[in-house]
Amino acid sequence: MSFTSPAMAADAPLESSSSAVSWGPIIAGTLTATAISLIFLLIGSGFGLTMVSPWSHDSASLTAVGATAAIWLIVVQWVSAGLGGYLTGRLRTKWVGVHTYEVFFRDTAHGFLAWALATVLVASVLGSALSAIVSTGTQATATAVGAVGAAGAATAASAGDSNSGFAPAYFTDALLRPANTAPTAGNQSDEAVSAQVTRVLMNGIVDGKLSADDQAYVEQVVASRAGLSATDAKARVDAVLKRIDDTKLAAQEAADTARKAASAVALVGALSLFVGAFIASVAAAIGGRQRDEDEERMALLGR
Repeated sequence: MSFTSPAMAADAPLESSSSAVSWGPIIAGTLTATAISLIFLLIGSGFGLTMVSPWSHDSASLTAVGATAAIWLIVVQWVSAGLGGYLTGRLRTKWVGVHTYEVFFRDTAHGFLAWALATVLVASVLGSALSAIVSTGTQATATAVGAVGAAGAATAASAGDSNSGFAPAYFTDALLRPANTAPTAGNQSDEAVSAQVTRVLMNGIVDGKLSADDQAYVEQVVASRAGLSATDAKARVDAVLKRIDDTKLAAQEAADTARKAASAVALVGALSLFVGAFIASVAAAIGGRQRDEDEERMALLGR
């Protein structure tokens, strides 16, 4: 059984009553990183607007815009995290009587805390923009896939009951459709015939294709109204239907491209945050070590 003498107890190191966290340098580094992030994001927004034009041939592709946004997020994160972390380590007070390894750990922890606080501030300021980036792909996919169907439903609704999302006008046309379309179509006005054909096409767009009866009806109307032969009318209808399918396919491909671009931007943004945390921690350790070395050098010169 061992006993501790009063002298040994007096020489034993006591636990410091002050916290190892220096919030002053952390807040200074946070404000620096936040300000730099906002400045760079505004600059990036300015450059991004130059890539978008109301003229389709002057706008950059969605892939190019997404890649540029991802690269810019990495640049913003690295520069802001590096400068914020360095100032955090450089501005903290010197810890006396602390082991070198503990000083290194505290500096890296201070840099990480400054990065985390700055990230929270930037996310709170730009929360709507960040959520828009994450949800762009999902919204674009849902919008593009349902755009044609929604347009068809809206057109049918406007042609029938404007207060309801469902219009039975197409089915009414199918019930009252005469066996011989040419004489009947010739007695109707252009607006009435156009409305009927529009409802038929919209129903085909929603269903994915025209039924055999609907296509035969449209071909007869086209032949009667345009003065074409049955063969030429069928060729014209087939060409229009192909254009509709190509438009739907292009919309789906654009939606898929938007989804992939948004996913890539989100993943690269998350990766840049991890790297930013590492850079802030290392920069704080470098700044703290340089501060300690400068103080030791000044102390030696002052002797």
